[in-house]
Amino acid sequence: MHTDFKLIRHSIVAITLIVSTHCVVGQYLMPMPSSILLGSGFLRIDSSFTVRLLNPDDETLTSAARRFVERLMKRTGIPISEGIVRGEAIVKLSVSYRKISGKTQSAVEDESYTLTVAENGAEVKAETRCGVLRGLETFLQLIEIGSDGFRVPCLTIEDKPRFPWRGLLIDACRHWLPVEIIKRNLDGMAMVKMNVLHWHLSEDQGFRVESRKFPKLHGMGSDGNYYTQEQIKEVISYAADRGIRVVPEFDMPGHSTAWFVGYPEIASAPGPYQIERKWGVFDPAMDPTREETYKFLDEFIGEMAKLFPDEYFHIGGDEVNGKQWDANLKIQEFKRKNNLEDNHALQAYFNRRVLAILKKHGKKMIGWDEIFHPDLPKDIVVQSWRGQKSLAEGAKQGYQGILSFGYYLDHIRPASYHYSIDPIDSTIASLTKEEQSRILGGEACMWAEYVSPENVDSRIWPRTAAIAERLWSPASVKDAETMYRRLEVVSKQLEYVELTHRTSYTQMLERLAGNNSIEPLKVLADVVEPVKFYERGKTRQYTSLTPLNRLVDATRPESNNARIFARLLREFQQNKTSNNDRTLLNDLLALWKENHAKLEPLLANNQLLDDVEPLSRDLADVSVIALKLMETFASKENLTEGQTRLFTAILQRAEKQKGALLLMVVPPVKKLFESAQK
Repeated sequence: MHTDFKLIRHSIVAITLIVSTHCVVGQYLMPMPSSILLGSGFLRIDSSFTVRLLNPDDETLTSAARRFVERLMKRTGIPISEGIVRGEAIVKLSVSYRKISGKTQSAVEDESYTLTVAENGAEVKAETRCGVLRGLETFLQLIEIGSDGFRVPCLTIEDKPRFPWRGLLIDACRHWLPVEIIKRNLDGMAMVKMNVLHWHLSEDQGFRVESRKFPKLHGMGSDGNYYTQEQIKEVISYAADRGIRVVPEFDMPGHSTAWFVGYPEIASAPGPYQIERKWGVFDPAMDPTREETYKFLDEFIGEMAKLFPDEYFHIGGDEVNGKQWDANLKIQEFKRKNNLEDNHALQAYFNRRVLAILKKHGKKMIGWDEIFHPDLPKDIVVQSWRGQKSLAEGAKQGYQGILSFGYYLDHIRPASYHYSIDPIDSTIASLTKEEQSRILGGEACMWAEYVSPENVDSRIWPRTAAIAERLWSPASVKDAETMYRRLEVVSKQLEYVELTHRTSYTQMLERLAGNNSIEPLKVLADVVEPVKFYERGKTRQYTSLTPLNRLVDATRPESNNARIFARLLREFQQNKTSNNDRTLLNDLLALWKENHAKLEPLLANNQLLDDVEPLSRDLADVSVIALKLMETFASKENLTEGQTRLFTAILQRAEKQKGALLLMVVPPVKKLFESAQK
């Protein structure tokens, strides 16, 4: 049987889009606003579209309005000549805010706004400039095409964030990420109303900021890949224009090997040191007992405090294994003299000293779970990777916290999983209102062991948009199916700010295919995902110098095709599928069954695909099983003992990783098989 796999792929996409076009207007929006009141009619968008700023002296707002008009032209293809106007001219959109705020917003900035759209014009009103920025993004998401051209539906939206801290951590240390990548991800963050870039800037694998006081930090600890101070200022300004704060993280006292390459004197062992090339928890740690360590940190933090204007300064503080401290006799003697029972108490001593330095330079401390200690004052912020229980314990004792547990993008979990994680879950719901108010929000985390400038966007987006909604929208907005419909829309819109989360996929597959057609490879790639959590490190030896150019690096973190296939197969079991859906299922399975034969010529003599052949064969075999199971269900026949043994063996083989990839059509077929045996 010959099947046109292009048409089948298009059919899968159509399933998502058809549902979206029949939903209410709010289903185009992400994050979902607090309140939408739908009117009647539309505001047309044409070349006469103009914007009037009622705060015309605000350069940041003027810059935002120019970007808005540019994005409007990109979205519609309509040239808009005048754009921003002054005075009393008739305009399509007027923009204003009430409270004057500084260039750098605070951590509790009012981001609420009201967007009103009528047939003769629209208005964004807010308390602050940040609120205006959020309202403009909502307007852009509302653009649709109708019988009279591009338009925005008439409505009134009143909106505000649920949490004040909605961040994205980008690790630029384990793999270097140039400035242009940081900038385009800031644009993506602004689109989904995130407001904190947590910039991870020092690690065992690299120190990424120019220090003029201690030039050997970047000179010897970065392999020449670091941000100059001018580039840092440029990124901070770029972020501020989009209503995003930049919080730097310089990890201490552990995860600090790159510091010691140039300055071994602040370490707890003499060295020499070199940049780490592998991943994990390493022994080197700063010496918390030497006054020279704090003099060094005082000068360094003073320099960085002037460079980074945000009120918060992240000190890391995680995963100090204490081995260097235990092996250092002077450190052990210091612990005895100061009645420090263990290394956690010694780290708390270090943190108190660093906190005093931060306060001296006008900064507030933020760090990971490990910095939490009852001796620290209540004005620190604890970032929790351990979970809501840890967050709740801190809140009960008066500490503010943000959640990152459940938001680790490098774990390669689906958007629905991240979407299900709430900073205030049943654990925290038992807290008093005052205690709950100490939960500031959360941060998605893009740790960079297995990302490169080429694929990092695809690891961040579009899943981060689901986390952004969890942190912005009301807690009642939690249906995963409608989230996925809107996620498909916002994923396409993110391309308008030059993010490469969709385009890099095809480019990387084309490189793997060489001069061959990528279609058979893409059919396979569309139904696989990278292994989860930290399993990838077990599949082969990786270092920071290992090329990230295999199929696992190109493949998306979540397979939309496999997810839709699983839903269709589930509905088939429940006898809820239409004739069209059953035909689609049969066509998909026929396509996958035949694909291995088409892919084999491409696999021959291709080192980068040497571990893909068994994965491709599994897809063909599992498809045969699924077709047989559907036939069995339809005829109400039972499987023979021989079929049961064969199918069990094939499915057990197919669910194992190959090439650090998982075949995502296996779980739904396995469920169908288990159902057939009952």
